[in-house]
Amino acid sequence: MSDKMIYFGNQLVPEDERQKKVNEVFDSVAEKYDFMNDLMSMGTHRIWKRLIAKETGLKPNESALDVAGGTADISMLMAERVGEGGNVVVFDINREMLKVGRDKCVDRGFLKNIRFVQGNAEDIAFEDNTFHAATVGFGIRNVTRLDKAFAEMTRVVKPGGKVICLEFSHPESAIFSKIYDFYSFNVIPKIGEMITGNRGAYEYLPESIRKFPPQEQLKKIMEDAGLYKVKYYNLFNGVAAVHIGVKV
Repeated sequence: MSDKMIYFGNQLVPEDERQKKVNEVFDSVAEKYDFMNDLMSMGTHRIWKRLIAKETGLKPNESALDVAGGTADISMLMAERVGEGGNVVVFDINREMLKVGRDKCVDRGFLKNIRFVQGNAEDIAFEDNTFHAATVGFGIRNVTRLDKAFAEMTRVVKPGGKVICLEFSHPESAIFSKIYDFYSFNVIPKIGEMITGNRGAYEYLPESIRKFPPQEQLKKIMEDAGLYKVKYYNLFNGVAAVHIGVKV
């Protein structure tokens, strides 16, 4: 057991216990996860996810991995691009989130080219050079060891393939940042408590965002994982950022 302490939101916990706590958060909010995302972002997250699917450059009959893909929003968009001859894997550590995603795909007729695999992003259960692209949307922040997760995504992507990360980040404007902080720490927990009955889960959300590496630091982590031509662009003044790297 590791003696290393690591942040879970603003709370310091043993490194080996962090994933358990993250799982408890998502176990409790899985059924309301999509609704809360729509409510908190006024639907903007769906536009951002479409950007990610487009950035993959996926073509018919190709394959993609959606890490921490949970409720399958990005996966379904990629499945549209690869068609019935391609395949997309939703890879997530949380069983409850996968259940929600699978039910959604059943309802929308996407099970022909989407499959669901439970596993840890730090140890992806696929061979080297399997996928044409790997994405992670609003999930990498919940992984304990970012370096291992990006190294694994890089490993399973084919040479020339992309690893793309969409994640909450750090606003560029100091004034905007203050407004965003007020919304995050005062409004979001109240909404979360009303909708899910779990205020703590939506206190963890903004706390974990503030502890997440800023844009340049995340770029360096991706480069160290073996990706090149890593670039990023901010969304909504840096509330979120898209990072893109290519495997040599």
